[in-house]
Amino acid sequence: MPKPAVIVVNSQVARGSVGGRAGVFALERMGYPVWFVPTVTLTWHPGHGPATRLVTPTAAFNGFVGELAGAAATGGVGAILTGYLGAAEQAAAIAALVAAVKARDPAAPYLCDPDIGDADGLFQPEAVAAVARDRLMPLADMTTPNRHELAWLTGRAADDNDDLTAAAKALAVAEVVVTSAFAGPGAVGNLVVAAGEPHLAAHRRADHAPHGTGDLFAALYLGARLDGRSPADAADRATAAVAALVERAQALGLDELPLAGAETLF
Repeated sequence: MPKPAVIVVNSQVARGSVGGRAGVFALERMGYPVWFVPTVTLTWHPGHGPATRLVTPTAAFNGFVGELAGAAATGGVGAILTGYLGAAEQAAAIAALVAAVKARDPAAPYLCDPDIGDADGLFQPEAVAAVARDRLMPLADMTTPNRHELAWLTGRAADDNDDLTAAAKALAVAEVVVTSAFAGPGAVGNLVVAAGEPHLAAHRRADHAPHGTGDLFAALYLGARLDGRSPADAADRATAAVAALVERAQALGLDELPLAGAETLF
């Protein structure tokens, strides 16, 4: 039986393996057709230097997403994954898209990857971060914030995994995976907070890891959950695949995740 389509709403780069490039590749390698909605187009990740930023105009974005919402209502879509937004105004159309998919299939999961900040603070305008928190997160069945995003989203401390667990529960999302969780010296982890006891999927810490690991993890996690794997198993598998790809990138001296060589990992 064919797998359902997944709608991915994220950034698009011309060069690199971040945003939608990572999510679409991973899900398609796992056998899921993808409907891709670009929120903003960039030459490359801004971490590589100044990048031209082409935000999809609000009216065009609304029309684009509205057409997909109408098509999704007729069937064939089994999940939605959202990441980096180009503007706060895009949230309303995304919320309507989630509603259209769930009207046809209430069990279709929505994974909201907030993609708003890191250890240096917010890298999105506060208005964008606010709609991710106030408009999209309440609709989500799953979310994958890093620990810094989780602290901002909840206004809670993030000093250890007990703090992260309490903050994750405060989000009121059924399934939270906190990336960059604490895992001891030389390690980092992804902390699953869902039904039952929290589960930590740890891996070796890689200094100067390429960009896009969060985008890739979210897509692999969602794909594994759609495959019927438990939250803990999905996190373990996604964590191992991302860590292996980071190691491959570093061994090859690459500043981007080598997705094209990752077929056997997904």
